[in-house]
Amino acid sequence: MTIELTAAHWLFLFWVGVVIVVMGLRKDPIIPCILGLLTVGWLYKHSFISGVSTIFNALIVAGNEFWGIIVVISLIVALSKLLSDTGADYLIMSPAARIMVNPGIAFWTVGLSMMLASWFFWPSPATALIGAILFPAAVRAGLPAMGVAMAMNLFGHGIALSTDYVIQGAPTITAKAAGFSDPSPIIAASIPLSITMGLVTTVTAYIILKRDMAKDPQRIVAEQLALTASQVQREVNWLSYFLAILTPLAFALDVAAMWQLQLRGGDATALLGATAVLILTLGTVLKYRWQGLEKVTDYIRGGFMFGIKIFAPVIIIGGFFFLGKGELAKTILEAKAATGFLEDFGIALSQTIPLNKAFVAVVTLFTGIVVGLDGSGFSPLPLVGAVAATFDKAITIDKATLAALGQIAGVWTGGGTIIPWGLIPVAAITGVNPIDLARKNFIPVVLGFTATTIVALFLL
Repeated sequence: MTIELTAAHWLFLFWVGVVIVVMGLRKDPIIPCILGLLTVGWLYKHSFISGVSTIFNALIVAGNEFWGIIVVISLIVALSKLLSDTGADYLIMSPAARIMVNPGIAFWTVGLSMMLASWFFWPSPATALIGAILFPAAVRAGLPAMGVAMAMNLFGHGIALSTDYVIQGAPTITAKAAGFSDPSPIIAASIPLSITMGLVTTVTAYIILKRDMAKDPQRIVAEQLALTASQVQREVNWLSYFLAILTPLAFALDVAAMWQLQLRGGDATALLGATAVLILTLGTVLKYRWQGLEKVTDYIRGGFMFGIKIFAPVIIIGGFFFLGKGELAKTILEAKAATGFLEDFGIALSQTIPLNKAFVAVVTLFTGIVVGLDGSGFSPLPLVGAVAATFDKAITIDKATLAALGQIAGVWTGGGTIIPWGLIPVAAITGVNPIDLARKNFIPVVLGFTATTIVALFLL
């Protein structure tokens, strides 16, 4: 199959390069993506008006692809605010606080709690939850503030956000760009890679932390003295206990149903979203009575403001990179003859340069890392998915594994583990310097990337 690369192909590739450079400089790539859609559409259709229409078409296509995930994340964030207002979040996390009797148990308890909370409630709400409830208990157990911050980062913004097995936001975006109809292949392929990345980073971080604690034990004592001695005080009542029991139980039943009934993709998202909105509605009415008819609107509005804030740039970036995928490009360009620009480049590249699995794995890894430097964990996903689809056209590989590797690289970098500008929320709530936190996370994450890429090579 011979691919003819046109001027539109090269123009698209030029804008891909511009987007990567801009994101590597920690700037938002929205303007380059919009200009890319305009100029590529203009050149392809030989009409400026068609170029303008291409921008809107791309946003609609990307919005349709991501809307289900936007809704479920927004509803879960709204629910997390209700749990905070009722004190149910404190009751949910208080058992974990009681078992932290020494620094080692505290590190793994904080980390695993952060991972579970992030899987179900997203890392941003989980950061506030863990920071308010478990941080004081962990410091009193002898774990330094830096250790708490590292555990929260690596388990929450690293493991949980890069896997996203419950809400399935990250794998859905990657899967759409890679050409899968649902996120199941990405989720399945990511399991061995995520286990490798998670074990290497967290164990390495713990070893480094133990060494630092042995060097400077007085720092821990000083932090304990500086910490407010009293436990976080929350007003709890029967509703707090009711929601603290109902919420985990309902989501556990959802996970069991997803497993038993093999619910994937949109079906799993629908189940989680509906569960969140039902608990939100019930809890709001029980707490506010008749005022709940209006208060629930405030919760939902706040949740959707968060969801749109997170996904607004992703929709534009995704719309641009969807030009690289054949079926979506046809819709965006309104042309049945349109082909995916990146897919065409992959085939053309394979016809001129001998590609191998090691090369495509390293390229995908570094693509995710570089694009993730802008500090957004989701911005790299449309590109790494498209890159995986591109190489899949060029050589025989496991596209899902390659896409999962790029997803891990992009989210671990941009989600907030090794770049100071992505670490500010966790740094602020634990009182550590974000630059120092990035420096502490750097070696564990780099070793994790290396080990994960090696494992990926055996699976490709």
